[in-house]
Amino acid sequence: MEVIEMMLRKDFKVFENNKYRESLSAYWQVDAHENISSISEIILGETKAYVFFDNHYGDLHSYVRQKKRLKEDEARRLFRQIVAAVKHCHDCGVILRDLKLRKFVFKNKERTELRLDSLEDACVLENEDDDRLSDKHWCPAYVSPEILNGSTTYSGRSADMWSLGVMLYTILVGRYPFHDMEPSVLFSKIRRGQYSLPPSLSTKAKCLLKSILRQDPNLRLTAEECLCHPWLSSGSYSTGFVTLSNKFTDQTVPDMVVKDYGDDLFA
Repeated sequence: MEVIEMMLRKDFKVFENNKYRESLSAYWQVDAHENISSISEIILGETKAYVFFDNHYGDLHSYVRQKKRLKEDEARRLFRQIVAAVKHCHDCGVILRDLKLRKFVFKNKERTELRLDSLEDACVLENEDDDRLSDKHWCPAYVSPEILNGSTTYSGRSADMWSLGVMLYTILVGRYPFHDMEPSVLFSKIRRGQYSLPPSLSTKAKCLLKSILRQDPNLRLTAEECLCHPWLSSGSYSTGFVTLSNKFTDQTVPDMVVKDYGDDLFA
């Protein structure tokens, strides 16, 4: 009866009893952060583990589709929170991999506060200083070119940053920077890295997008550098648990896990 009552009041996920600890390892790795979902309670049944989270008010993917695209002021406020969550995960040795708009949900009815809602697909690094990964567990529209180019290993943090660039572009423009219903054509576009920036975007927004969506993963901004970019920063501001100041002045992958491909595309 207690489990049923909880299901009616909170968001929840169900895992096999013998797998829930492994599935939830990233949550315990990142500990508490205002822009990342935390587990409120776990109830163990005979064979299932019921994991409860705080309720939310819809996801960012649906919100952007509804509004077509966001104005830069609103996009800036939300993207700060997104990058803050990613930075905290990276600092804790967690690579998110399947990063996309749908992963972020609103904490309040006003839809001004976001949190990263799902860490089940995240990878906890054995050595925080070595983020080299070899798996290809990414959403097609958000996958980085180095993964498609057949590299044996790649930087998980840099690949996450590419996904962040795709998210920011989609929030500001209302469509993916690389789009095609045919996976092989989509992947070809991503490999070439050619996308257009609408003239309506501000110079600083264009600069940030170009600094994240770089073909060379070694040249992409890190999450911390992203937070310090002039488009996101205004003097000093609080982001998560870190206060930063502006330090800048100026498809076919055989072993890729493809999930929600059709449902995750913008028209």
